[in-house]
Amino acid sequence: MVGAAARLIRAIAGVGAAVLAAGTEAAPAPAWVVDVACREGHPQGRYELRDGDGQLRVAGAFNDGRRAGSFIFWSGAGVRLAHIPFDDDARNGTLALWHDGPAGREPVRWLESVWHHGVRDGQTRSWFGDGHPRAESEYVDGRLAGSRGWTDAGERLTDDVALERARADTAAADAYFSSLALIVRDHLPRCD
Repeated sequence: MVGAAARLIRAIAGVGAAVLAAGTEAAPAPAWVVDVACREGHPQGRYELRDGDGQLRVAGAFNDGRRAGSFIFWSGAGVRLAHIPFDDDARNGTLALWHDGPAGREPVRWLESVWHHGVRDGQTRSWFGDGHPRAESEYVDGRLAGSRGWTDAGERLTDDVALERARADTAAADAYFSSLALIVRDHLPRCD
């Protein structure tokens, strides 16, 4: 299972890299265009980040320099990748991730996770790329309280294996959420 968790984390990190486009060590990063106003030295209001082709990649809002409301992320092909709601700069609400897919089609949901004031608290569900359930977990004040899981063939996992999968999925999702937050952080205006 450890190997599977590592592959999952690499796959999710790869999706995060896709948001940044083809910018790797071998290719220069594209020119990004950020659109957000400043007020009293802080980002304020609507936030949009577009790639060099003008494609909207991130949309959200700031209030006095703090993320507020929903931040939505898209791939270079225009496929929705993530929805992260914020309240006073803390994740708050139902966060959602989608599997990357072809342009023009509704992507398959990868993960939904309920957060309250920056802490995972409530149900977290995940799905395989074909849409079949992968795991259903319950979190109480940031702690994993229980989990059910299934194989890609739909067979129920033992409780211990389901808990291990939930921990691996949580680590992968948290790493991905952090990579998305870095995209926004690295593309803020100079408000001095």
